[in-house]
Parts: sequence; structure tokens; C-alpha cells
Amino acid sequence: MQFGVFTIGDITADPTNGTAPTEHQRIKDTVKIARHAEQAGFEVFATGQHHNPPFVAPGNPPTLLAYLAAQTETLQLSTATTLITTMDPVRLAEDYAYLQHLADGRVDLTMGRGNTGPVYPWFGKDIRQGIQLAVENYNLLYRLWHEETVDWSGNHRTPLQDFTLTPQPLDGVAPFVWHGSIRSPEIAEQAAYYGDGYFHNNIFWNKEHVIQMVRLYRQRYEYYGHGKAHQAYVALGGQAYMAKNSQDAVAEFRPYFDNAPVYGHGPSLEDFSRMTPLTVGSPQQVIERTLTFRDWVGDYQRQMFLIDHAGLPTDTVLRQIDLFGEEVLPVLRKEFDALKPDDVPAAQTHEFLVARARRGEAPVPGGKEGSQAQLDRAAAAEQRATADAAKGGAAQ
Repeated sequence: MQFGVFTIGDITADPTNGTAPTEHQRIKDTVKIARHAEQAGFEVFATGQHHNPPFVAPGNPPTLLAYLAAQTETLQLSTATTLITTMDPVRLAEDYAYLQHLADGRVDLTMGRGNTGPVYPWFGKDIRQGIQLAVENYNLLYRLWHEETVDWSGNHRTPLQDFTLTPQPLDGVAPFVWHGSIRSPEIAEQAAYYGDGYFHNNIFWNKEHVIQMVRLYRQRYEYYGHGKAHQAYVALGGQAYMAKNSQDAVAEFRPYFDNAPVYGHGPSLEDFSRMTPLTVGSPQQVIERTLTFRDWVGDYQRQMFLIDHAGLPTDTVLRQIDLFGEEVLPVLRKEFDALKPDDVPAAQTHEFLVARARRGEAPVPGGKEGSQAQLDRAAAAEQRATADAAKGGAAQ
């Protein structure tokens, strides 16, 4: 099991004193948090991608991740979202392959559609075509990383003729890809089709919804012949705030929860904690709650935590990371490892992917019988299935 922290890069005023960091300070603090996470024993750091206030998560995540590659030694560098819908897949293929070389393979990424509707027209795209963009753009990105020369045409960008990506992926092996989706079954289907991972960033959703989405992905992963359902690659999101005792944790976190726009000023802290993975309490309570996620989704490979949001001071965030490293992560690793069957794969690393490719065991889109015709049928089915969601203008 890999454990990581992810950031959405929000700039939110601290409700206890009314101050907010500058953009410069928030960016520098993000670097400090990532480095501290590595020192505390986290395996992964991921950044979101945003193009609008109040967020300063990078519009081009490789900028931040390349800097972190030079500042860290073991940390897996990832994204909580890479906007496959609004970014050019050729540029994405180039940027992340380049980053892969800089980081000596310590790179993976999560494809997603984002949750900010206005971003689409800012980049000349139509939100009503969100699923179609995700399907077509990822198909091109996949081919750029897996074929030496690409001839391609589609509906959402200019054609390519005799195009060769440079640089090529490190050791001829593309970064591992997760597909992030909160409520779009078409994206879970896409992840399963390619034999990629599925990141259900469930920080605002109830257990029943999480179970439904992950079950769909697992079933389709097996359907496409990539392995048994329980062997599919799953990552989850989570939120936690800890103190030595639960009463102090609740008292300290309540003003941040009550005032942060990210929580929408809706349910109470107690109700939100009951309905979602948010855990505010002692380290033991965080351990116990996190272990229950396995009951929801089965054995999974990566658990990410959001801990630097809602105006929390950086020093507080660093103390949270220390509590994770000292009291939570060692127990979670031991417990999850003891429960995991031998035939459930570990999280993907570059070394594993290289070895798998040399054995000729890399996944084939659509399984062993995969073909472009199958991809076309899958894309058409996804497009039809999104009609209702597109009318509502949902971005996630």
C-alpha cells in the first residue's frame, strides 16, 4: 500500500486570525509540505490542476513536480488531476515524458475532467463534450506513449501525420496512469478498458457511492481480461485532522470546517464526518476509520489524504504530517499488508512497469482481444451515456 498527500492549492483565510498567505507563500509552502511528507514516510505527493482563484495549484503540474523531483529522492510525484479534457494531449505526452526523465521514473498521473465548468471555454472547449474529449484525448495520449510514429485524426484537434513524440518515455515505458472520477461511470469504464488504475477521490461522497463506482471499475477491468476484479488498481482519497485526543482535534478543526468554502457551509462537522471519509479525532481513530475503507472497496493500492486545505497554517499541516508518520502510517502499513492476498498486485512503480514490459505482459487496451473497433464502440457508448449529465453542465 502506498500512502500520500495531495493538495488542491487553495488560498483560504485562516478563520482564527483572518490572515491568508500570498500566492508566493502558498506555492513555497506546498514545496515544504511535499518535502516534509517524504521525510515523514509518505510515498506519494500529488497536486491538483487549477486555472482559477482561490487556487494556486499549478495550471501545468509538471512545473511543480519537476522542481520537487530535484528536491526529493524517493517521493513518487503524481497529480490528483491532469485535465485531459482541456489540455492538448500532445503537450501532455511531451511534458510528462520529460518529467519522467528528470525524476528517474518517479512519476505517475491521474487523468480527470476537473470540477470547474468555466475552464472549458477558457481553453476553447465545450463542457457538453467533456466525456468525448476525455475519451479521444486519452486515446491519442496513449498512442503517443506506446507507438514510435503516429498517424491520427479525431474530432477535437488537428490531425497528426508521421508524428514522433520527443522525448520518448523513459526506458520505453509510459508513466502509470490513474483515471480520476467522482461520479462519471464512463471514466471508470475508460480506466478498465486500458487496464489502468482508478482513483476515486471520494472526499465529499458517501460510502454507498464509493462502493458502486469502484465495483463498476473492478467488474469492467475483469471483463476486459486484465485480471480478476480484486486485482484491479484502486486508489482512494481521504481527509483527516488529528490531535492526541479527539476532543482537541474537533475543537481545533471546527472553525476551519465551518468557514472554508470548500465545505460549502452545508452539513455540520459531525454530519459531514459521518457521511464522508473525513476523520477528525485521535491518530487511533484515523487508523480505525481508514482500515474500514478496505471493507468498502476491497484491497487497494494507494490511499491519499488531503490535509493542507481550508486555511490551515502550514506549521499545523507539518504537525499533521508528523503525526501520520509517527503514529498512523506504520500501523496502517502493517494492517493492510497483513490483510492483502498474495495475488493482489502492489502499486505500480517504474521498475515494475519496465520488468513487466520486458516480460511482454503490459496491458492491451480492451484486453487480449482489444482493437481500434472496440475502442470506437466503447467511445460511442460513453458518449451516449453522458447525454443527461452533459445537459446539466456537470464538470466532474
